[in-house]
Amino acid sequence: MLTDTELKSLKPRAKNYKVTDRDGMYVLVIPSGAKTFRMDYRLNGRRETLTIGRYGPGGLSLAEARDRCLAAKKDVAEGRSPAQEKQRAKRRVALGETFGAVGQRWIKSAPMADSTRAMRKAIFDRDILPVWKNRLVTEITPDDLRAQCIKVKDRGAPATAIHVRDIVKQIYAYAILNGEKVLNPAEEVGPASIATFAPKDRSLSPTEIRIMFEQLRHVPTLPTIRLGLRLILLTMVRKSELLDAVWSEVDFENAVWSIPKERMKRRKPHNV
Repeated sequence: MLTDTELKSLKPRAKNYKVTDRDGMYVLVIPSGAKTFRMDYRLNGRRETLTIGRYGPGGLSLAEARDRCLAAKKDVAEGRSPAQEKQRAKRRVALGETFGAVGQRWIKSAPMADSTRAMRKAIFDRDILPVWKNRLVTEITPDDLRAQCIKVKDRGAPATAIHVRDIVKQIYAYAILNGEKVLNPAEEVGPASIATFAPKDRSLSPTEIRIMFEQLRHVPTLPTIRLGLRLILLTMVRKSELLDAVWSEVDFENAVWSIPKERMKRRKPHNV
């Protein structure tokens, strides 16, 4: 078994030579003087060699090389080739896309309403893209995401901070769906760790509904929007429920709304 002192004292020769360490690992010394940790193993009847890393400044220590050797032996025992996995990792890094490129592609192609796309693009362009535009998707950590969300929250925009987390989560889900071998950093950043909100239980009284219904006549907007808002006041349902609603009975004195998937009980319009 080698020691650091012995490793440092190894001198180059005219040809490559090996010095055995332990657990199947050895050091290959080449004529230039470089010393590289390697490991030979057999998998599915074939012999393979894993180059663990170079020894010395900027490389691996003896202890780090031994740890990697043990991890590689575990892979072999479970039927995986550590040498092939290392090559695959190198190819992923070489072909890896930046977070900015993946995010911009997601903004353009992900299925979402136009209004939602516009809102998310505005947040992406302002609070996400400038920070991580040139980073690889493999380089962004949960701590990076949490720090950026807290920064947005601290400027007085907690809701936007939550949106930042959700947008990053969806970008990574899109990347993984398209073949990226990467963990989603947003999975380790819960929304409650960024901001919490007090429940809103404010509701309009019948008098307030009547006032708003009348004042909508004077709002400078499109007639269709004005009519839509007045209809929402009459029916008191969410926009999505209203869009999906159909008349189940054509009886305007006792109108009955039918909401798909039973999202709303039958109710009569408010008398205004």
